[in-house]
Amino acid sequence: MSQQNIYDNEVFFEGYRNIRKNRGNANILIEKPALFSLLPDLRNKTILDLGCGYGENCGEFIALGAKKVTGIDISEKMLEVAQIENSDRKIEYRNISMENIHQLQDTFDVVISSLAIHYVRDFATLAKNAYNLLRNSGVFIFSQENPLNTCFTAGNRWTTNADGNAVYANISNYSVDGERKSKWYIDDVQKYHRTFSSIINALINAGFIIERLLEPVPTEEVMKSYPEYKKDIHKPDFLLVRAKK
Repeated sequence: MSQQNIYDNEVFFEGYRNIRKNRGNANILIEKPALFSLLPDLRNKTILDLGCGYGENCGEFIALGAKKVTGIDISEKMLEVAQIENSDRKIEYRNISMENIHQLQDTFDVVISSLAIHYVRDFATLAKNAYNLLRNSGVFIFSQENPLNTCFTAGNRWTTNADGNAVYANISNYSVDGERKSKWYIDDVQKYHRTFSSIINALINAGFIIERLLEPVPTEEVMKSYPEYKKDIHKPDFLLVRAKK
């Protein structure tokens, strides 16, 4: 089954663009600093960015010294923005899905993905394909929605007190891997839940050595500026992994 292409849906695309324009969004404040903290020295490295979206990260990889970046995305709308806003002679954008990276002929020093892995049904195969595309000692670095988020199926995500403040997070069906559907600008947005053990074992089975895991939470400064993030100390939004070939 092919990957759902929600980002070419006009309603979803515009809603997503509005989120990314907000400088107080969790991607910018929490996920991105953690992702970049896991990067090796990129000087003279070749990078494959899975689900590159608008290509902002691709441009930053070049600024950090990367020799060449290949950004792939299933969304033509995303890549149109990338070509306008983040084009560079060292960046190549390709309209293919993450399920089809085995078709790529190049090899890379770093395979990286920001908040796209949870859209992939078969992570075990993706991990094997990423491993095969990496040069020896190359690294696979990715962020995704934390399994404590992706597991959720029904009800309220938070238990709140009389003042409306979150006192703890609710989870459901954590131990059941598989598809989850939710409403996010449009109905039936498909994501895939995997337990921590499923994710880590898929990487180990592909041949990777797990080097580091991160579950970043907002800093005190972020929580002071954006009080809505205080609840995230109960449940991190993101999981980040660095694995080495």
